[in-house]
Amino acid sequence: MPRPICASINCVALSENLASVKQILSRAQPQGHPPPKTWAVVKADAYGHTIEAALAGFADADGLALLDFEEAARARKLGWVKPILMLEGAFDRSDLTVAQSLGLTLVIHEPRQLAWLSEVSLSEPLSVYLKMNTGMHRLGFEPVDYRDAFEALQGLVRAAKIHEITHMTHFACAERTDGLEAPMALFLEAVSGLPGHWCVSNSAATLAHSTAFALRWAPAGTTVWIRPGICLYGGSPLEEQSAADLGLRSAMTLRSGLISIRRVRAGEGVGYGHTFVAPKDMRIGVVACGYADGYPRHAPTGTPVGIDGRRATLVGRVSMDMITVDLSDHPQAQVGDVVVLWGDGGPTADDVAQCAGTISYELLTAVTARVPRRFINAR
Repeated sequence: MPRPICASINCVALSENLASVKQILSRAQPQGHPPPKTWAVVKADAYGHTIEAALAGFADADGLALLDFEEAARARKLGWVKPILMLEGAFDRSDLTVAQSLGLTLVIHEPRQLAWLSEVSLSEPLSVYLKMNTGMHRLGFEPVDYRDAFEALQGLVRAAKIHEITHMTHFACAERTDGLEAPMALFLEAVSGLPGHWCVSNSAATLAHSTAFALRWAPAGTTVWIRPGICLYGGSPLEEQSAADLGLRSAMTLRSGLISIRRVRAGEGVGYGHTFVAPKDMRIGVVACGYADGYPRHAPTGTPVGIDGRRATLVGRVSMDMITVDLSDHPQAQVGDVVVLWGDGGPTADDVAQCAGTISYELLTAVTARVPRRFINAR
């Protein structure tokens, strides 16, 4: 019999979260502008939810955005026929041939990628996203170099190697009320007068500002694409608003079970290093989940879990395969009972992440391969 731990993936929740994002955008859409199009970001195996679940949950997205060419090939093999955007573009010259065969759209963010496009023979033109660095300082051409890069791509359009160019950037501080002013000014100055569609909004920009700011400034006829990520999985990208505030549902529920119950006397320590010492006689539950499953090792005493729909808390240090929880408020708990680490019937991944000093993105993507995934409401 396998360990009781599993991650349940609710494909309907994925679909509903996408619909919620679209509804937020529709309310903010300026009159006379076409609705924005949506890249559902499914990098890191759909934030740990699997590409298979993403294809079921995001059927109404206009495209998928990811990083890994093997994941892109998997999506195509599973039947995805809409666009796929490779967020870091080609890593090698040979990737251009793969992109052509799979019908992928490539981000171009540095001169080497431009050179490869010039050098490689292609039987069909590619669509590309030209990325600008507006303050994140990770990927993208500097604003002063952007027009030169665009002109180089225009030459490849004339050579029938490029089909379409979209302007792209990524905001570093989109969750702030003033986080878009400076980067958007750089973007607008650099793209002024240049043909092409826009792609500027990640989850935080989409939810904190909607795309109204982009649609307001986009030239008539410009299609604006958004790139929601964590919000599609039920996590909040905003510090001041919870997922529930935003109308989002947890798509992943990480569950396990009580595999032992111990009676610990006042003054006795629990777990490695005895970092928790019982202040009174207590019942301690042992849960089959540890950092080898992706649970954060640095989660402290007091981190919540759910048992029978009610809160319990972690005590002591997280081990490789187990955690220990305080059963003081659960006198009826017994071996075999279900424990929700996060998701339906327990805390949210955001709640656990806040206790552990991290973000839900890390928790969801860190759930390891030894944890079985079970799909709920898959089409």
